[in-house]
Amino acid sequence: MCSFCNQRSISGSQTDLTAADVHSAAQTAIGSLSQSEAKGGEIAFFGGSFTMVERSYMISLLEAAYEYIQKGIFKGIRISTRPDGISREICEILKKYGVTAVELGAQSLDDRVLMLNERGHTAKQVCDACALLKEYGFEVGLQMMTGLYGSGDADSIATAEKIVALKPDTVRIYPTVVLRGTRLSELMKAGEFVPKGIPETVDLCARLIPMFENAGIKVIRVGLHSGGSVEDGFEGGAYHPALRELCEGRIYFNYALGELEKLGEGSYTLFVSPKEISKMTGQKKQNLIQLREKGYVCDVKGMDGLSKYEVRIKVIK
Repeated sequence: MCSFCNQRSISGSQTDLTAADVHSAAQTAIGSLSQSEAKGGEIAFFGGSFTMVERSYMISLLEAAYEYIQKGIFKGIRISTRPDGISREICEILKKYGVTAVELGAQSLDDRVLMLNERGHTAKQVCDACALLKEYGFEVGLQMMTGLYGSGDADSIATAEKIVALKPDTVRIYPTVVLRGTRLSELMKAGEFVPKGIPETVDLCARLIPMFENAGIKVIRVGLHSGGSVEDGFEGGAYHPALRELCEGRIYFNYALGELEKLGEGSYTLFVSPKEISKMTGQKKQNLIQLREKGYVCDVKGMDGLSKYEVRIKVIK
């Protein structure tokens, strides 16, 4: 239980998972998916440190999931765990039961921040676990948090740079959310911790996402999933059900503004990929409103052939 952690709120589960639950979830998925969709999917165990639960219990869950991998119904198993929950013995077990992807809750690669937030592992253990998982051929994911107790934008950027150097396959970015029943909740109520809100979090994540994507690392999540009991347990911090949309909208805004400043005030059409129009426009048209306030009157149109985050600008005579 780290300073920020209340897994029952995050996962929405109040009871322990069983092998029967694994079968039930798999059967539900099979019933709602086509055969081709199922074969492209994974059975995933999240919401805790999977490799640090009691060994026979972990294996019972893996055995239940592995049945569907052996039959070719799903392509593999994905788990999340702590960096200090990885060893050669664990890697051998995971390989045996069809695990294909392992995500590590790194959270930060600053030992001071890790200590303040009672993580119980070091940055070196993240690096060592990442190397070992790669040696065994697993797809490796790293999860980082922003806005932790004692953390600022500078060390979040530094953590992102170190993650890029580790070359994981995927990254999840989880801005800190203060949940009831956590150490952060106590610190916030005592005035010792002020969680970052959505505006500053969006600004920071709009810097982090391109760092990973430009390095060829897929960002597969930004922010906690909605649902479960997160809303009920929420006390502060950067929680928004469409946080990624806000962050990507800020990326578009930052790029467009930088290009428009070179052209000067005036009226313009901004062309983006058709499926990215809403992000360029911004939630409730906030991007266009803010650009107008800076002297740039813009409309947004779709243009086929443009890549994500690419913006073409046309002067309106």
